[in-house]
Amino acid sequence: MTAPLANLVVLETSGDVATRYCGKLFAEHGARVIQTYRPDDRHIGYGGAASRAYAAWLDAGKEQSSAADAQPDLVIAGQNAADIEVAEALVAGFPRRPLLLALTWFGQTGPYSNWAGSDGVIQAMTGLAYAIGPAEGPPTLPQGHAPQIVAGATGLIVALSALIGRRNGQHIDRVDTNVLEAHLCFAEHSGPGFFKGGPAAQRRGVNRYLPVYPQTIFPAEDGWIGVTALTPQQWQGLCELIGLPDLAKDPDFATTDKRLANCDRLDSILGPALRRHNAAYLLEEGQRRRVPMAPVPTMEQVLATPHWRVRDSFRAFDGGFEGPAMPFRLQPRSPAPAWDEERPQGQGPLAGLRVLDLSMGWSGPLTGRHFADLGAEVVKVEGCAHIDWWRGWNALEAGDPPPYEMRANFNAVNRNKRAITLDLTSPQGGDLLRRLATGADLLIENYAPGVLNRLGYSAETLGSLNPQLVYISMGAFGSAGPWSGFRAYGSTTEQASGMPFLHGAADWPPAMQHTAYGDPVAGIYAAVAALIALYGRERTGGVTIDLSQVECLFQLAADGIVAQSATGAPPPRTGSQSATSAWRGCVGCDAPDTWVAVDLRDPDQLRQVGITVPAEADQATIGAALATWASSRTSHDAAAALQRSGIAAGPVTPAHRLLDDPHLAAIGFWRRAERRYVGTHIVPKPPFALDGQAPPLRRPSPTLGEHNTEVLQTVLGLTSADIATLERDGIIGTKAT
Repeated sequence: MTAPLANLVVLETSGDVATRYCGKLFAEHGARVIQTYRPDDRHIGYGGAASRAYAAWLDAGKEQSSAADAQPDLVIAGQNAADIEVAEALVAGFPRRPLLLALTWFGQTGPYSNWAGSDGVIQAMTGLAYAIGPAEGPPTLPQGHAPQIVAGATGLIVALSALIGRRNGQHIDRVDTNVLEAHLCFAEHSGPGFFKGGPAAQRRGVNRYLPVYPQTIFPAEDGWIGVTALTPQQWQGLCELIGLPDLAKDPDFATTDKRLANCDRLDSILGPALRRHNAAYLLEEGQRRRVPMAPVPTMEQVLATPHWRVRDSFRAFDGGFEGPAMPFRLQPRSPAPAWDEERPQGQGPLAGLRVLDLSMGWSGPLTGRHFADLGAEVVKVEGCAHIDWWRGWNALEAGDPPPYEMRANFNAVNRNKRAITLDLTSPQGGDLLRRLATGADLLIENYAPGVLNRLGYSAETLGSLNPQLVYISMGAFGSAGPWSGFRAYGSTTEQASGMPFLHGAADWPPAMQHTAYGDPVAGIYAAVAALIALYGRERTGGVTIDLSQVECLFQLAADGIVAQSATGAPPPRTGSQSATSAWRGCVGCDAPDTWVAVDLRDPDQLRQVGITVPAEADQATIGAALATWASSRTSHDAAAALQRSGIAAGPVTPAHRLLDDPHLAAIGFWRRAERRYVGTHIVPKPPFALDGQAPPLRRPSPTLGEHNTEVLQTVLGLTSADIATLERDGIIGTKAT
């Protein structure tokens, strides 16, 4: 296959993980990536040989040279103002001005714009860390560089979109994203939910997250098993699996919220029952009963799992270690067709692209939203009898307004789209979908494996009608391999990724970070994969993309995976502490349940805020001194004082309190929208800007079938009489059935 980005030249001008990872994504797909600096690897990974291996993984396929050796198409710079100024001067000196991607910690404006950042501090400030750890606290910071990895992938999304726009005649000089806003993908629907009366975040203990249960990890006979049972059918299937069918009839456990409220009693029943079986049996039998279950592997077990070996999920790197390969496979279906040179009209760099969004939940719709925010025409396709399940588990309950039109999380992730309903099980509905696909550039689907194939809408079938179509399937375990048919949620993919063995203390069970951690990560990577395919479509033609949501999480866990491979030992589980920091963690402030997160590189920095510790102070001494100092201050005041001394610190913010964050308020992160049934609600702004402007909010999320007439008339040319017949026959509609 011709590398889709083979004609691009990219300069990296700073050595932070976010910039290096963004450059890695370009290099992995054929771009020439030049590093204009010599990396400093002392503060990445797990230290020593593990850090060197992680650096080699980040920088594979790149070259080191001066900026004068090539005319770049893109310059990536971050993460502080000085780095950006150097890059701006560099960009201005080229005969043909390259695009500048500024990839900072907190953005260019707002109260935090000059703050020092770290991955742990970002996790604390974006609602993630607050709920991790024992209920009594302190919150526990996750390990690794996930925030910067997410930001690097987000950087590619906006940069490659802008390069597509420039190729089509648009004038775009600079794009921006930052680690804080990119990492808010994990909490972007929590604020809107709380705004409309949803629950506040709570500290419930290890592996217990709102709003559902069980969505957690239990010991099996020979290891650990991840269990997610949300729907009534899944709960019944789980109870039958463990030989307790009457448990499914217990009114105390009838719904997910009741199971969460009674989780201690439920654990005392489920735990012993599951422990009687080995993990392999529970996995296979649970999946046979359509209950999303997954083994929870160590890093060593991840590397040895047959499913991932069959998929070539890991590959060898210079230095004699293995690390994650890309989490998606681009498979050209036919030679590149003749290309339409007509330049598209519209707003945003992706104007002129048409996307069919057949996905549901969080992951796929987030992919579609990125395209919609950046100017593509995105048509969301549902069925009246098969609506997006993120409209609600109780979607078909009677009510006025309909319950399925009220969910804040659905509204947050589907803005800027149009929506139609089609009965895809009918010949008429199938014909309409095929006609839509004939004029589409991208189709996104995250159905259960094989569903669309059985209905006659496979990539091969639709690709034969439209050779230029990019078709992405987002299976949890990918579309090939022994586990390819397994069902999963975002919790399942996190459990299967091995990440729970990287976080928390050594005496904890494997520790999850979020109730559906894998979903937004997969949504971001699907956008990355689709944009790479669309950029290279002139050379490759239409492409089928096989994305594995679990493999997306391998990218975030790469420092732990390569540490295991390079050293032969599991990464230590040290709570919040890090091998590359002098002290890292959370300390209590002047009010109950308020905390400040601190990532200290040098104990000498503490003197500037009036904290004196011995020159060779151990972590316990430093932690005690910080706790005494912070106990009389608010979390925001403590963070600001530490930041004035150059120490990375931030308030530990519960997800619902993000609505009150002064920085997010100053940058207009929460936008107000008006929507039928819901009225005034809030949605997050996109985590990027083009020439200083965030993409606009053009329309709120669609109601069910809201744009049936508009799309079928303007896109397919149907008449009013045609549409009336479709409505009469139940092929389209605006009410769930």
